[in-house]
Amino acid sequence: MSTPNPNAQRFTPNFASLGLALRLIVLAELIALIITIGRNSGLNAQAWQEFNLLSAFALAIAFVSALVLRVVAPLLKRVSVTIGSTLVVLLLLLVTAVGTDALVFALYDLGLIPERWPEWRGSFLVRSLLIAFIVAVFGLRYLILQQRAETEARSQQEARMQALQSRIRPHFLFNSLNSVASLTRSDPTKAEMVLHDLADLFRVLLADARKLVPISAEREISRQYLEIEKIRLGDRLQIKWNVGNLPRSAQIPALTLQPLLENAIYHGIEPRFAGGQIKIDMWAESDILNVLISNPLPDVKKQSHSKGNKIAQDNIRQRLATQFGERASMQSFEEAGQYHVKVKMPIVLG
Repeated sequence: MSTPNPNAQRFTPNFASLGLALRLIVLAELIALIITIGRNSGLNAQAWQEFNLLSAFALAIAFVSALVLRVVAPLLKRVSVTIGSTLVVLLLLLVTAVGTDALVFALYDLGLIPERWPEWRGSFLVRSLLIAFIVAVFGLRYLILQQRAETEARSQQEARMQALQSRIRPHFLFNSLNSVASLTRSDPTKAEMVLHDLADLFRVLLADARKLVPISAEREISRQYLEIEKIRLGDRLQIKWNVGNLPRSAQIPALTLQPLLENAIYHGIEPRFAGGQIKIDMWAESDILNVLISNPLPDVKKQSHSKGNKIAQDNIRQRLATQFGERASMQSFEEAGQYHVKVKMPIVLG
């Protein structure tokens, strides 16, 4: 069994798509209009009659060509771009040649021309093939370049997502390992549970950044992270979840909540002698998912902490923008001794 050619899959247009068929039909109409205008000095009755005839001919060629390309589309995905392009051009020329002869026969059967093999048949066939060749070559070149640009843009976006996600460096790693080390003797069972939670966290960290995850899975990862930090901080860390009317199948980018919770602990809870409470509110408004994470402000602000918080938030903001564009947003603000981060993104159902 032959395998698809990677180069063909990447840069060969999807000839089975409805969009390509519609483009062929529109292009056929434009060619018929251009030829009619070029052959007539004005839009008289003869010009309209000629346009109707050329339009019917061009539409028939375009429709049959779209059907043929749809049939051979699976084959074109298995060959190189050069071979596939050559096959497409030859197929379009074949369809044009058969269609031209069929038109001449139809005109004779309808009594519009006196001879089945008129003298102008050869020159009409040559002109039709020449037009089809020019349209096929330049049109195919345009489609390949467009496909290449779209593929490269998509690859750059995927690479950007992976790069942004790989820049997440959990501050809690060494603290968590120290916590595990201290629990190894006093509570081996709990130490094993913490290691399992750490493994889950890093499994998500190393996963494909392009994929969305169920919001329940993201909450579970966040819960595991908070449990790890709870071992280290004890009663200094209090957590409160308020989850509203979220669709069960809603999905969000992986590691959206955990870095924000990490910031809340690192910049809000740790600097405070008495610790504090982190509050996580999640709710839906129409087709928008809202997340609000709140933590108390530190007793004494540190410039390095503030700078680190901004870098982490910029990373998440860029990831959301890469995933959703202008439909997602993130803002932070201080109010009544609390630091708040609010995230909005479209609700994507799995």
